[in-house]
Amino acid sequence: MGTGLISTLIVVIVLIIVVQIAKITEFSAMLKGEGNAERESNQINGFLLLITMVVGLPLLIWSAWVFRDIFLPEAASEHGPKIDSMFNWTTFWTGIVFVITQILLFWYSFRYKNKRKDQRAYWFPHSTKLEVIWTVVPSIVLTILVVMGINRWYEITGPAPEDAIIIEVTGKQFDWMIRYPGKDGKLGSKDFRKITPSNQLGQIWSDKANHDDIIVNELHLPLNKPVLIKIHARDVLHSFFLPHFRVKMDAVPGMPTQFWFTPTKTTATMREITGNEEFNYELACAELCGKGHFSMRKLVFVDTEEEYNEWLAKQPSFYESSIKGTDEEKKQMADSYEFEEEKSDLAQSIN
Repeated sequence: MGTGLISTLIVVIVLIIVVQIAKITEFSAMLKGEGNAERESNQINGFLLLITMVVGLPLLIWSAWVFRDIFLPEAASEHGPKIDSMFNWTTFWTGIVFVITQILLFWYSFRYKNKRKDQRAYWFPHSTKLEVIWTVVPSIVLTILVVMGINRWYEITGPAPEDAIIIEVTGKQFDWMIRYPGKDGKLGSKDFRKITPSNQLGQIWSDKANHDDIIVNELHLPLNKPVLIKIHARDVLHSFFLPHFRVKMDAVPGMPTQFWFTPTKTTATMREITGNEEFNYELACAELCGKGHFSMRKLVFVDTEEEYNEWLAKQPSFYESSIKGTDEEKKQMADSYEFEEEKSDLAQSIN
């Protein structure tokens, strides 16, 4: 157990003890017939809440301003700055509402700390003008934010450019499997019933489009080229997350998902920007998918077009390097042949 977690638990326990002592003290005073105990408690709490507002709210605003640059990592995709702009506008408007409501909350707690038991609250049942204001203004702001969000969403989930590079990523417990099409530019067909220890994706070897497909252990992306990511899940719900590229999409079993984006900063460029020679983009799983969730991490590299083509040319076909001529291929072909024979026999019997 880490030191930070232990410290947090100690602070929580101390707070619980303080609260319980305060409650015991209050109950004790009430049992002794001290009629002003509740009023004294309200006065103390009112002053404490006012101090919390005066000290805490400026510190909160200050910390948000000081650490604003690390809310999100440096954007490295074409649509990334648009997402950042949407984030900033959302933070701005919700921040205004937060500050106003917190000031009112703490001030009223202090203002009415001396309220007597015989005092009655002011009866304010209706105000059309006030209701219109607090309905129309938030509606306008939220509509603008929602429209901005929908536009950004459709931008990366809509049809990809025709020249987009296709990459398939499949999540499983606890790994990402990355597949590139070969020279034909097509990904071969799959069938989950064909999954074996040596055929993790369930590729169908009778489909020749599979023969030049490439399976790799790291994700490479070309600079300034649109990339279409096709996402699958083999077992449970995962979430494909590339924080620097401002893309996140759930990987759902039985329901393929996809998005496309254009990388705008190479890994080398980002290392210069961050001043970290060991910097690498990374693919993470943003869904708690089991006890091995922590291991669902892959390195991501953005290369120049020349570097990307050179890297891709060095990658062997999975079929040629691991499947061709093996018992795996022979068994699948035999199973397919038997299945076709059964279909033929069934068709003849029906006729």
